[in-house]
Amino acid sequence: MSNSVYPTAPPSDMFGTVPGYEGIGGGGYLPPPVPPEPIAPPQPGPGQNDWSIPSISEEEAQEAFKSFAAGHCCWSSAPAKDGVITNMEPINTYRYRLETFTEFRSTEWAQKPHNGEVADFYTQPAPRPWEVPATPPSHFTDQTTEIRVPFTSSIKECYQCRALGTMPCDDCRGDGKKPCWVCNGAGTKDDGNCHRCNGTGTEQCDKCNGRGTKECDICKGKRQLLAFINLKVEWKNNVEDHLVVQQQSGLNAGDLQGVHGKELFKNNNYLLYPLVGFPNPEISEASERMVRDHQSKYAQSSRILQQRQTVELIPVSKASYKWKGNSYTFFVYGNERQVSADYPATCCCNIM
Repeated sequence: MSNSVYPTAPPSDMFGTVPGYEGIGGGGYLPPPVPPEPIAPPQPGPGQNDWSIPSISEEEAQEAFKSFAAGHCCWSSAPAKDGVITNMEPINTYRYRLETFTEFRSTEWAQKPHNGEVADFYTQPAPRPWEVPATPPSHFTDQTTEIRVPFTSSIKECYQCRALGTMPCDDCRGDGKKPCWVCNGAGTKDDGNCHRCNGTGTEQCDKCNGRGTKECDICKGKRQLLAFINLKVEWKNNVEDHLVVQQQSGLNAGDLQGVHGKELFKNNNYLLYPLVGFPNPEISEASERMVRDHQSKYAQSSRILQQRQTVELIPVSKASYKWKGNSYTFFVYGNERQVSADYPATCCCNIM
């Protein structure tokens, strides 16, 4: 018997209608509850002295430069060892970061093999999607969970196997036998009966052991399905950074993404107010724009559980040095003392 006579998808009337879940589908849009009004927190901006960046010493810069060169096996160490630093310049570099921790909910009809669960459909009203209890992880931690919505479960006969629990075997198409692989179904081999199939041209199907059937892959042999509404809850930390780097420095802002600095300010609340009155106006402007954008964007489809904003001072020092009569520069940045440089001797074979 061919599988083509069996349905491949659940019939449209398999699932009932649950009040509050009419017309649901995968990834359904569920408007979240109205968020609370943001609370204006105290904003103790750091003193001016806290915003200055002390330059590292020439010795510290030289050691970082040597380590940088040593990390490239084909580079000559000569520029890093013999170059003479002529100037050290600190560069004011700040990172404003806004994190918006959200909860998104979507629903869809789901099914599983029935393993004796009690059908609770209509025993009492089902809770609405945002009423179903779901314990979030620690703030600002991504996590996804799925919950069977209470009072939406019903028991249905399996639509694929028609409640038989079995399906025709794919290999033998329900016959229990298939052509002998030695004689290709001819029954003879080398002018005599095939020794494997004794001249019959067929052999027992090894996939179904000759039964001609296999377990239904939908109900797993249970003959019945438990149909229910599945609630998917996704917690996500949405992070956005704004870097303030002196444009004339020549430093690539992308290099600063993976390093850390000194935290100057941090506060969090359900909904934040932008930072105001900070010494660098670009920080305040970025905060106002990003807080407004995040609250407008994420509150439409998700519930904002918490927001956090930080201002970080990233130590950056620009070192000017001379090697073989030519002038060059390199940068040392972050607490990790990473180095960025257009290194003048990237092949040790060419160094005299």
